[in-house]
Amino acid sequence: MLRLGPLAIHPPLVLAPMAGITDTHFRSIIRKVGGVGLVSMEFISSESLTRGVERTLNMIAFEQEERPLAIQIYGSHADRMALAADIVEEVGADVCDINMGCPANKILKGCAGAALMGDLKLAATIIASVKRRLSVPLTVKFRAGLDDRRLNYLELGRICEGEGVAAVTLHPRTAKQFYSGRADWARIRALKEALSIPVIGNGDVTSPVEAAAMMRETGCDGVMIGRGALQNPWIFRQTEALLDGASPETIASLAPTVSDRRALILHHFQRLRDREEEKHALHRIRTFTGWYTHGLPNGRSLRQTISSLREISSFIDAIEEFFARELALSEERAPVGPFTAAPRGGAMGLTIRT
Repeated sequence: MLRLGPLAIHPPLVLAPMAGITDTHFRSIIRKVGGVGLVSMEFISSESLTRGVERTLNMIAFEQEERPLAIQIYGSHADRMALAADIVEEVGADVCDINMGCPANKILKGCAGAALMGDLKLAATIIASVKRRLSVPLTVKFRAGLDDRRLNYLELGRICEGEGVAAVTLHPRTAKQFYSGRADWARIRALKEALSIPVIGNGDVTSPVEAAAMMRETGCDGVMIGRGALQNPWIFRQTEALLDGASPETIASLAPTVSDRRALILHHFQRLRDREEEKHALHRIRTFTGWYTHGLPNGRSLRQTISSLREISSFIDAIEEFFARELALSEERAPVGPFTAAPRGGAMGLTIRT
């Protein structure tokens, strides 16, 4: 079991914070599907949060069903980060996480994210300042270093341990690599061997087998999954079953059916429709539909169809027509997951199995 101070995370599987993706809708969906121990909010600017920017304040809202939940903050000023930590605790997050690994240029230019790995003295000051303000567990996520000549993840890990951080997460690429090449899991193993606090591994986990392999090969205490959960939100429940020793047949039965995919898309769209403006809801669901139909033989045709749609009714019709064809081709009998398709009508033709 993964422990973050007094907080037990079971299973030891974490949804990674992803900007523009892990909002309350996606986090709730991952919880509904099941198998995740901790979900993470998309990273939050300490500057915007502490200055009361409305959009940022809206971003930190969450539902009780999402717990346990981590809010990740980023910034380059210790005092401002400490104030942001106050807000994280005030809104009731279960974990506060510091981002010291984002490789995006706009974050690096602000001397935040992975840029802090180039100034470990400042990184230590920020960690200490945030830790002093919190009663909930503090975690830190970072990369291997800025580039192959500056691999200082072991040093940063020891700083975190010395400042009382509850756990660290390592994405073992460098900032310069961004997401190219392969994640070097040997670095996760090296960090685990160097520290006594829990180490969470992250990087190139796109299947349950890879998640289990990361834990076996590195000895890490937990696995954080990001991009792999976009194309397969069911990855957590499949991985949990694998870690619990389920048979290959059981794990295979947990794979999403065509009906599961249809119902998840409509459920996600319904949430967006209830809470967002129509234009924004359509834009968001087009993006997510691209991921949710990954692996379906004719998924590209649906993505092309919905790319130009501007009305909710047209979108729903396109989804229904596409999945009616896919169901006929698959001769599927029944869905397996927490989402189950209902006869069309009512609440967008969708019921939720709880």
